[in-house]
Amino acid sequence: MLGLALLSTAANAQEPQGADDAETGDVIIITGSLIKNPNLQGSTPVNVTTADEIDLLQSNVAEEMLREIPGIVPSIGSAVNNGNGGNSFVNLRGLGSNRNVVLLDGVRIVPADLVGRVDLNNIPLALIERVDVLTGGASTTYGADAISGVVNFVTKQDFTGLEATAASQITERGDGKTYRFDVTTGVSFDDGRGNIVLSVGYQHADPVYQGQRRIGMNTIGSYTGASAGSGTAVPTRFSVPGSGTLQIAPDGQSLVGTYAPFNFAPDNIFQTPFERYNIYSAARYEVADGIEVYSRGLFTKNTVDTIIAPSGAFGIAVDIPLSNPYLPTGIRNQFCSAFDISGADCAAAATATDPSDPAYREVTTAMFRRAVEVGPRISEYSNTVFDYRLGLRAGVTDSIDFDVYGSYGEAEQVQTIMGYTLNSRVRESLMATNTTTCLDGTRSDCVPVNWFGATPGGFTSEQIDFLTGESTVRVKTSLTQAHATLSGDFGVASPLAADPISFAVAGEYRKYTAQQASDTLAESGDLGGSGGPAPNIRGAFDVYEAIGELVVPVVTDKPFFEELTIQAGIRYSSYTIDAVGTPSFDTTTWKVQGTWTPTPGFTLRGGYSRAVRAPNINELFAPVSTGLTSLSSDPCASINDEGVRISPGPTGVLRDVCLAQGATPANVDSINVPIASQANQTSGGNINLKPETSNSYTIGAIFQPAALSGFSATIDYYNIKLTGAISTPTPGDAMDACFAGSNLSPTNPACTVIRRDPLTGGLNGDPTTTPGLFLASSNLGELATDGIDLTMNYRHQLGFADLALNFVGNWTNKSTFKSSPSAVALDCVGLVSANCGSLQPELQWSLRTTLAFSGFDVSFLWRHIDSFVHEDAPDLFVGVPFGYTESFDFNRIKAYDYFDLTARFNIMENLSLTFTVQNLFDKDPPLVGSDAGGTAWNSGNTFPSTYDALGRRYGAQVKLRF
Repeated sequence: MLGLALLSTAANAQEPQGADDAETGDVIIITGSLIKNPNLQGSTPVNVTTADEIDLLQSNVAEEMLREIPGIVPSIGSAVNNGNGGNSFVNLRGLGSNRNVVLLDGVRIVPADLVGRVDLNNIPLALIERVDVLTGGASTTYGADAISGVVNFVTKQDFTGLEATAASQITERGDGKTYRFDVTTGVSFDDGRGNIVLSVGYQHADPVYQGQRRIGMNTIGSYTGASAGSGTAVPTRFSVPGSGTLQIAPDGQSLVGTYAPFNFAPDNIFQTPFERYNIYSAARYEVADGIEVYSRGLFTKNTVDTIIAPSGAFGIAVDIPLSNPYLPTGIRNQFCSAFDISGADCAAAATATDPSDPAYREVTTAMFRRAVEVGPRISEYSNTVFDYRLGLRAGVTDSIDFDVYGSYGEAEQVQTIMGYTLNSRVRESLMATNTTTCLDGTRSDCVPVNWFGATPGGFTSEQIDFLTGESTVRVKTSLTQAHATLSGDFGVASPLAADPISFAVAGEYRKYTAQQASDTLAESGDLGGSGGPAPNIRGAFDVYEAIGELVVPVVTDKPFFEELTIQAGIRYSSYTIDAVGTPSFDTTTWKVQGTWTPTPGFTLRGGYSRAVRAPNINELFAPVSTGLTSLSSDPCASINDEGVRISPGPTGVLRDVCLAQGATPANVDSINVPIASQANQTSGGNINLKPETSNSYTIGAIFQPAALSGFSATIDYYNIKLTGAISTPTPGDAMDACFAGSNLSPTNPACTVIRRDPLTGGLNGDPTTTPGLFLASSNLGELATDGIDLTMNYRHQLGFADLALNFVGNWTNKSTFKSSPSAVALDCVGLVSANCGSLQPELQWSLRTTLAFSGFDVSFLWRHIDSFVHEDAPDLFVGVPFGYTESFDFNRIKAYDYFDLTARFNIMENLSLTFTVQNLFDKDPPLVGSDAGGTAWNSGNTFPSTYDALGRRYGAQVKLRF
């Protein structure tokens, strides 16, 4: 049987149900085909997570449950703080969260962002019967985006009665509390001709700050093991020609070279605060024999908060009057010396308070100052989603049916940005020659601020109110769908087969719209430490499609051919982009698959498919803008992240290149490494992008030996390769294109396209003057991955209990990426790298062992994550890092094993209690430092989306059924 139930338990001791031939009530929901024939076995591997397993995991939202499945690489979710846009996504096979399709009962729902991704926070877990994860290209069945596969959430059909669930979790430290309440009710009427179901739910999660765990108390350098952090610190640092950036000394009277980086780790969070209200309703009614009307409605409203370290001036250019009332004499004299202002002129400028005074002088410098007085930066994401579907299904003949539906959904996200200082206000507050008024007379509320204090504090409420502003970014998306399918069989069969040839023909129309509307403040990029502006974006496209599928049982019930079936499908798509002068494009996808059962209990299956992914609205329409990317080193830099000089400065051709990129003779010998391992990058959409193409194939086997009753297994090899992939260069690619080997030349366009801060020569700074790396979007990328999935299930009655063993594992051979044909392919399997993003282990498995007794069952889950090595090994730190007494090796992460224990009690017929201990042995996450990988994944000195940063957690659930 295909698609054995993944991670089911002995409490459900029936035979496992196939994922692609499941029949529930009067509705057959199949993942991987439009042909709804429950007697057919599919050729595409489908892993299944049952509702029972969701109960045992006690996941609060769908993303938490999916990230535990081997073969799924953790994407944006509750453990991502800096880089979380208020949504949760899934990333199949590590090919990107934009290259899979998320379905609800086999149908798309409205995406949550301009990339076209579905927010998993909107999935109604209480009503989910199972989750199917289909491997490989599925564009023929589901259209563009299904490059790496499909995640299909299948709801309970014809639900009757009442089910109420209350669940809560808390860590052993007494924090990180989560709550979940769901009530589902359903009724059938008119002798079963109709059914209505309604489910309402509430979920809540408290934040856990990184400072509440030992691993997140201090920012630790991955290369040094020392106390690290951001160069945007307290007290203030200023760029000084010829000396790099210098920090105000403890005495407050001078600028010194070495500085104390800002410890940003404890202000960030390991678990984002979350609150959601959701309503789901479905109904069907058989209006006449064989004619049924059905509908489904989904509404959710959730709030996600991200909280990061305080805002401030992140290397912005500022003008400082030498007569600023807060400017210490010693620092003034240093400025005068560096800017070649004589002692006499410097003294005269100190008292020249009127800009019209000939003695009045200003200096221009890059300023780095963390505004700790303001508090943390907070983004509150309020998400509202509704999605409605109405359809009609009926029988044309005894063997042919049609299904027509239309759906419409809208998603809106309002991001409220709080706690940010404004770069323009910081500049204005420095332009003062007295303590009460600013030189800029256009703003009556301008308040001079003392940025020269040696210690934090001292800002008045009036100054804080002037420096800060609240901003809003609004994202709206919509999806309109119309679909019609005619499916059934021809009434004829192959001469050697019993089952008839089945078919499906379908037509589909989809229209996507999306827009990002920022207020003036967010669009300007004036928010200090926001990473760049949030530009206004608007776009739309629609697609008309024709689909055909065929399933041909070739041979059945013959020697060596218990069953031989061939499946084929084709989809033609015509896209129209909503932009003047933009060409449209057409695509064709297809698949050929087959199954062969030579003997009972053993089946071979395989398939080959061509899939496409059309460019999304963000990739097409986003304007070019400057933001941040992960980068820890700079060949032009001669000062490390603690202000210590590590070289005299670049020489020869390297020096010429640094100058060609915008450094000046005054700063080229004193360039700092990127602050907090982040550099500026400039990128945007490309209206000329075309669809990317993938070829994928799978080959596998299903084992159900009669000699071993209760045992079943599947093993499948998958291979996916993308060409013409829509991509941007990694930071490493952009740097290597200039600085690697013979590429180094001041006339190489790959070098001159990198633009440095004119004040510091570094790759950080004001986005208006420092574009940094140029990461252009193109169709030049290539991605490839291959590996093996293995599932094994065994059930046996021991006499005193029923035993269930359920194993699912994944071995990934490679996962490579090339941003262009000339780039070096980077294999991210088992590799820690800022160029790879989320960690992808070579080997990963889950083994659940369950003993079901009379009235209760005990389940033990073993999760294994393979080891990793850092891309820069062995250059990372080895020894005793800051804040620890034991030794660590930051060059590698050893293999990890987690164990969860669950006990479930049936108190009475309608009442059950479930208790869970996650991370039973309270295993600490690996310590890797703060700049081992990309900012969204490497946080709190570890990788909290891959490893458990919270520690042992206790969960309890009560479920009442009538």
